[in-house]
Amino acid sequence: MSKVEDFLTHSEESEVIDAIRQAERNTSGEIRVHLEAHAEIDPFDRAVELFNFLHMNNTRNGNGVLFYVAVEDHILVILGDRGIDKVVPEDFWESTKDLVLEHFSYGDVKQGLVDGILHAGEQLKRHFPYRLDDTDELPNEISV
Repeated sequence: MSKVEDFLTHSEESEVIDAIRQAERNTSGEIRVHLEAHAEIDPFDRAVELFNFLHMNNTRNGNGVLFYVAVEDHILVILGDRGIDKVVPEDFWESTKDLVLEHFSYGDVKQGLVDGILHAGEQLKRHFPYRLDDTDELPNEISV
């Protein structure tokens, strides 16, 4: 049993990964999800730490997005890199977070992540459309 399965079933994990692949299909943007039980430090600081650890700060266009979830703490941080942060509407991350948290409030972590990922993917597609020379720069697996 993987550590992800502490939070999502194997089937749910597959659906989240499929959402990442679907969201990235039409963009050069990169989306990652990191799940852990508790945030041992300030959640935003932890998200920044993971963003760097997962090499999300090294994408060619600065267009990585991290969904960090401290599941048992009921904490979500969505962190966008400098490139996407410059171009999305000012309330984009907050509205995306609200979309995800609505599902979380019903206990549906998987659907919250899927909807949030696809929503972020639409903005990535709009501002960073797929080009023929694009490569998938980061893994799509959920990290724990």
